[in-house]
Amino acid sequence: MMDQLGQDPNIDEMPPELDDFPLEVQEAFLIHLMLPDKWDGASGQYMGKDWSALEPLLNINQIPVADRRTVCFFLKFIESASMVNINESLKRKQDAQQRRGMK
Repeated sequence: MMDQLGQDPNIDEMPPELDDFPLEVQEAFLIHLMLPDKWDGASGQYMGKDWSALEPLLNINQIPVADRRTVCFFLKFIESASMVNINESLKRKQDAQQRRGMK
């Protein structure tokens, strides 16, 4: 897009890429993708990740025992932000469907 505008991209305004983060954060993102999601069947609300598979995933990905506490800290942070984003998106979609249904 910047090429179309004839401008050079500003590196300070670019979103970070995965390899810009420390290794523990990268590992937390990887494990977050592998953990299964939990959904409320009645309301359709996203409930977060099912953490029961955490230890096997830590072992499979060979996360050192010394780093697991840090990885879990970032994993919980990622899950929290993801939960908010998913539920806000679902709420917007539900509100839009209700508005269309009222017309």
